[in-house]
Amino acid sequence: MDQQPGNRGEIRDFLASRRAKITPADAGLPTSARRRVAGLRREEVAVLAGVSTEWYTRLEKGHIGGVSEDVLDAVARALHLDDDERTYLFDLARSSRPDSRTPSRRRDVEVPPRVQWLLDSMTMSSAFVRNGRMDVVASNPLARALLTPMFDSATVDKRGRPNVARYIFLDPGAHHFFVDWDAATIATAALLRAEAGREPRDRPLRELVGELSTLSPEFRNRWAAHDVLIRHDGIKRLQHPDVGHLELTFQSLDLPLPGRAVHDLVIYTAEPGSTSEDRLKLLASWAATQSRTAQPTHHSAQPDTL
Repeated sequence: MDQQPGNRGEIRDFLASRRAKITPADAGLPTSARRRVAGLRREEVAVLAGVSTEWYTRLEKGHIGGVSEDVLDAVARALHLDDDERTYLFDLARSSRPDSRTPSRRRDVEVPPRVQWLLDSMTMSSAFVRNGRMDVVASNPLARALLTPMFDSATVDKRGRPNVARYIFLDPGAHHFFVDWDAATIATAALLRAEAGREPRDRPLRELVGELSTLSPEFRNRWAAHDVLIRHDGIKRLQHPDVGHLELTFQSLDLPLPGRAVHDLVIYTAEPGSTSEDRLKLLASWAATQSRTAQPTHHSAQPDTL
């Protein structure tokens, strides 16, 4: 993947892919049987955005660095971009500006102890912290019990940390564990795409995308779609090896940390009174037992005997 600053190819492919999704009827334009493209033509987008065809053509070729926010807004409206896609377009423009081309390295930050305390206090919810590359950098015992196949996968890094994207696309067991595996692949690639727009100079991210593109045909297809997702929540269906089928709700929340680091707090819960809640409680009981067993036993100091 070429994600160097000001990457014109990325801008071109994103705008062209969005343009191809909109029909003249969607845009309120007259239709004709004699069309060689499925979506809008460049000149039609230009009319809708209130700019010249030459100007929009130049924009779609990747010359976006000096474009004003008002014009970007007009293009976003013409292409019917949703909030996540609009944010991504603005991120691409920001990274393409001449004054932003001095390389800068986003520094990884350690998760503070107070965050781990928060995770551990959530005994009936699976909770973990995920960075923008989708590394799981902190978790509570129930998360480790719930996501056992991912934590035990050969795809973990040298520090034993799972990466959600690497597990989904490179571990064959993910097809069984994630009941809606196809939907998970779409969302995962789209989340990584948004992160690449935010941080085009992130070398570990480029390396991850390159690895997935080389080893996973499914990832290559999802990445080529140029879909973007910044916030992800909803229903997750899992086939757990110990407790069976689980249908859980999950919510992703921003977790403010120093610098430009992007971290999400991801929480899985079950509907009260449901079978999934009973099974999650069973997992929570197992997780609590294992956590107590793993903790060292502290003996009180005995007084010296004379």
